[in-house]
Amino acid sequence: MTGPDRVTSLPPVTDLDRAAQADPRADQAVLAAAAAARAAGVRVREITAAADLDAAVRLFKRIWRRDQNPPVTTELLRAFGKAGNYVGAAFDGDELVGACVGFFAAPAHEALHSHIAGVAPAVRGRQVGFALKLHQRAWTLLRGTAVIAWTFDPLVSRNAYFNLAKLAADAVEYLPNFYGYLHDGVNGDDDSDRLLVRWRLTTPPVVAACAGVPRSIDTGGAGVVLASTDLDRPRPATATGPRLLVGVPRDVEALRARDPGLATRWRLAVRDTLGGLLTGGARVAGFDRRGGYVVTREDS
Repeated sequence: MTGPDRVTSLPPVTDLDRAAQADPRADQAVLAAAAAARAAGVRVREITAAADLDAAVRLFKRIWRRDQNPPVTTELLRAFGKAGNYVGAAFDGDELVGACVGFFAAPAHEALHSHIAGVAPAVRGRQVGFALKLHQRAWTLLRGTAVIAWTFDPLVSRNAYFNLAKLAADAVEYLPNFYGYLHDGVNGDDDSDRLLVRWRLTTPPVVAACAGVPRSIDTGGAGVVLASTDLDRPRPATATGPRLLVGVPRDVEALRARDPGLATRWRLAVRDTLGGLLTGGARVAGFDRRGGYVVTREDS
C-alpha cells in the first residue's frame, strides 16, 4: 500500500479533505482511505446525482438478484444523503463498480449503521470493498463518530474473514432470522441469521488493519465444537476449554443452489453453536480461514 507521504503528492482519488485542526486520527484515516483507493485503482466519493444513485441501485439489484424488491431505492438513497448520512461509491473511470450506504444510529451520532455494501463481480479481487470501507471510516471520523456497525451472514466465510480480520471489526451479537425471509438470488429461502459487528474506528487493531495488516488469530489449542466433514456437512462436537472453533461451510452460496436442505442444516448448526455461545457470554475473538470462528469463554 502506498505510504501517507507519497499519497499527498499524487492526484486525489477520494473526495475527503484533510483537516489540520481535526482529530489527528481522522487525518490519518483520510490518508489510509486514499492509499486504499489508489491500490484498488478506483476513485471513491460520496454520490448525490440522480444518475449515480440510479447506478448504485442497479448494482445492488444485480448483486442480490432482486428486481422486484431491490435492497434500496433511488428515492431512499436521495433522502439518506440529504439527511446527512453516508452514500458512497467507487468508480473505475466513469463506471460505478461499488457502493456503500449507512445512516446514523441512536443515540444521536454515536455510531453509523452501515446498511449495505456491494462490489461489481468484474472488480472483485482488487480490494474495492476495502477501499469503500476505509472511505466510510474516514468520512465517519471526520464527523466526530468513532463506531460503525453492520450485520453480515455468519455462514459466508469470505465476508467473515473480511469483516473480522481484514477490517478487524468485532462480532458482538447473533441475530436469528434478522430480516425475515428475503427470497432473493443470494439468500434463497434460507433464514436471514446475521452477526452484528462493531467497527471501533480508532482502536490499534483497526488502525493496523487499515494500514494493510489484518488481525490474525491463533487457533492453537482451540477445541472444535462445529466442523465440516469431507462432504461439507456440519459435524457438532463437544469440547471444553477457553478457546473454541466454530466451522462454517466452504461456500454456502453454492451450497444453497446445490443442496438447500444441507444449507439449512448448516444454518441451524451455526445458530445453535455460535449463537448459543454468544448468548451464554462468550465472545468472537476472530476468524480463521481454515478453521472458522475462534470463540473465547472467559468463565472457563
